[in-house]
Amino acid sequence: MLSKRIIPCLDVRNKIVTKGVRFQNNIDLGDPVEMAVNYSNGGCDELVFYDITASAEGRPIDIEMVKEVAKAIRIPFSVGGGISGLDDMYDVLLAGAEKVSVNSLAVKNPEIIAEGARIFGSQCIVLGIDPVKTEKGNTCASGYEVTTRGFREHTGIDALEWAKKAEALGVGEIVVNSVDADGTREGYELTLTRMIATEVRVPVVASGGGGTPEHLADVFNLAYADAAIIASMIHTGDYTIASIKEHLKKAGVAIRQKW
Repeated sequence: MLSKRIIPCLDVRNKIVTKGVRFQNNIDLGDPVEMAVNYSNGGCDELVFYDITASAEGRPIDIEMVKEVAKAIRIPFSVGGGISGLDDMYDVLLAGAEKVSVNSLAVKNPEIIAEGARIFGSQCIVLGIDPVKTEKGNTCASGYEVTTRGFREHTGIDALEWAKKAEALGVGEIVVNSVDADGTREGYELTLTRMIATEVRVPVVASGGGGTPEHLADVFNLAYADAAIIASMIHTGDYTIASIKEHLKKAGVAIRQKW
């Protein structure tokens, strides 16, 4: 059995880590490099950074921040936000990230997944999906629709079909970031996570809603996620990586030891 991964998420805005609820009402938390070091030393398996305003501001991701993080930690990390093409992917990977996450760009140009996988390897390309539960009468058969630009735009694309298409294009990993659960700390979106995890062969990462160690145990044991992204529950100091892993170990979840 492959070990499950615990991945803190650092949303960065104006060089500061920030966190909101359902992509709104964000509050500033601290320096991304310092927080990355703390979580790395605390025993997390990977990290993910999202430059949450880069795309909206029409600028590339903060490459200097990526370089600083790469110098400061010795665990894998991925980066998303402001990726507009292969050149940006190259810059991020050259700066020291192991993976590049694409979301809105891939919806607009799905071939970027295939091109990125061909040039850099599938293991480097992550698809982020921001699904929202649909209302009755919506054409999405799975019951979940893909949104882009931080839930600002509904695409009419079925989340499950999009995940399957991305896999066929060569994506190496899929992050299912529930818009409805984001920042609520009320639990992950188990139904969609399980639906995608059972339909694709690439690793599926659950994101949005993690509030207690029990929530992580549920998304691993009941929804078959390969990894879980956490944010608020550790940013607030309510839990540590060590306490979460200890709980998961007792719950029978295979977890990685500290690097």
